[in-house]
Amino acid sequence: MAREAAPCCAEEERRLSKLEQALLRTFWQSLGNDPLPPMTALEAAARVVGILYAQVARAHEGPNGCRCGWEPDPDSDLIVLEANLAAALLAPERGPDLARMPAAGRA
Repeated sequence: MAREAAPCCAEEERRLSKLEQALLRTFWQSLGNDPLPPMTALEAAARVVGILYAQVARAHEGPNGCRCGWEPDPDSDLIVLEANLAAALLAPERGPDLARMPAAGRA
């Protein structure tokens, strides 16, 4: 089983940060446009992570699957995902809080 490692270089760290910012921005924009109770919104986000995991895992199955070397292991991967959730809850925030940033304009 191939395990995912921490970002290996500045370029990978930049791409990871870009993805995280896009996910945060989309979450907060969605709530700004159509408010939900906090736990309802977070539960929806958790379900979406599960859906994404299942889709990525399926993309790695069989002879026509992705050849990157990652092999889905739902039991082990769930532990990793739970650990990341716990770490995010306990760690100080990284970077600006997008929910409290002023809008830079309209697209």
